Amino acid sequence: GFVALTETRSLYAGGTFGIIPEFYVVPEYRSRKLGAMLLAAAREYGRSRGWTRLEVTTPPLPEFERTLNFYQAHGFSIAGGRKLKAELGA
Repeated sequence: GFVALTETRSLYAGGTFGIIPEFYVVPEYRSRKLGAMLLAAAREYGRSRGWTRLEVTTPPLPEFERTLNFYQAHGFSIAGGRKLKAELGA
């Protein structure tokens, strides 16, 4: 499994917090609590850095319903909004 964490700051979050831009568990290891262990490690790391919260974005597509359910089962709640991007180019 793999979890990437990024530290950022904002007024709406009340200071410093973490974003999970990438989170992946090899399919054969899903349902073996590896994802829960990765999230626990991410939370512990965030606490050690003084973060106020962790955020993650999942695509609003039906095929990611299981992903959404996983995060909700591990204490995440829907905050609203959608992920947007702007390519900067060269």
